[in-house]
Amino acid sequence: MRVVLAEDLALLREGLVSLLETHGFEIADAVDNGPSLLKALVDHRPDVAVVDVRLPPSFTDEGLQAALEARRRIPGLPVLVLSQYVEQLYARELLADGSGGIGYLLKDRVFDTAQFVDAVRRVAAGGTAMDPEVISRLLASSTRDTPLSRLTPRETEVLELMAQGRSNAAIAEQLVVTERAVTKHTANIFAKLDLPVTDDTNRRVLAVLAYLNR
Repeated sequence: MRVVLAEDLALLREGLVSLLETHGFEIADAVDNGPSLLKALVDHRPDVAVVDVRLPPSFTDEGLQAALEARRRIPGLPVLVLSQYVEQLYARELLADGSGGIGYLLKDRVFDTAQFVDAVRRVAAGGTAMDPEVISRLLASSTRDTPLSRLTPRETEVLELMAQGRSNAAIAEQLVVTERAVTKHTANIFAKLDLPVTDDTNRRVLAVLAYLNR
């Protein structure tokens, strides 16, 4: 069973490699950043990916973003997230996919190697392995149905950059997309936040205010 592993802490990464190899897994690649993770997943097409959420270069959500992009390119790619954090927005998108094995474990709640190895095997086989704390947080957030919760992860990124005062051109450069794509995302944001076109309001300002008051 071939594994691609993403973990930025060298000692933990080497420990996970040793643990998995001891239990019969083959490590196709072990990387420490988001771009390398995406390349490794696309190149190796492993049986399962074990992914940390916060990876270089920005230490925010590169691991999950790389996993999501890889699943778009390789539908059904099994992904087990192993992290200290519950990144609710992207976790919901990962779970909503509905294809292939999915797992999300919190590092400080994995109590023994057998539990972890079983989770990796289960996800690789197309099953799920969810930490109860992750499920609890996702369920709690899903009950708060606000206009902002309707936004996709990408639309939320665009709105966050809008709140920083970025122009559409600057947002496009930051996200490495076209201005046309940013314009489309912005229109979707206005629609989902119920901000109609009027002569006496600035929808961009109102959208930013909604984001800041969340």
